[in-house]
Amino acid sequence: MSTAAAEETRVPVKFTGGHEIAKKDFGRPIPLIAAALGVKPEVFRKAFSGVTPARGRGPSGDEARKNKEALLSVLGPHGVTNERLDEVSDYYRFRPQKDELWPVKPAKAEAIVEDGQIKRIIVTEPGHGYSTLPRASVKGYGEAKLSVKLAFSKAFKKNGAIKAVELESK
Repeated sequence: MSTAAAEETRVPVKFTGGHEIAKKDFGRPIPLIAAALGVKPEVFRKAFSGVTPARGRGPSGDEARKNKEALLSVLGPHGVTNERLDEVSDYYRFRPQKDELWPVKPAKAEAIVEDGQIKRIIVTEPGHGYSTLPRASVKGYGEAKLSVKLAFSKAFKKNGAIKAVELESK
């Protein structure tokens, strides 16, 4: 008795969004910055609450020094050095008014379809730079509910990467 194998089709998964910034984060991708520094987002938010922004201009030398002291007074006990803070801040610096975004690499995934049904999702490129959960969809399978999971890391090229895309049960 022979059983014919079901024919498998691979359909691209489309990711949208995933680069939103919460209002409480004042224009910064806090989940990414905090992960790169090795602290929880709440710790970075607390550290940043002591910073006095220079509105519409760069800070003076004295303002920059006071802001750095405020940041490191909270972050230092968590092992964050001045050098690492500068490195992370420089990496995630962007100008939204010029339609810039911090460094990102789009993720790629494929839906494995058998007998007209999505059976599973394979992430082929996890990408990086997602600060929030992107939406995932498969063209022609609009009813499929996909759940995205992110991984955060101190490594820039792995921070905010797609860890998994799962098919939710109906």
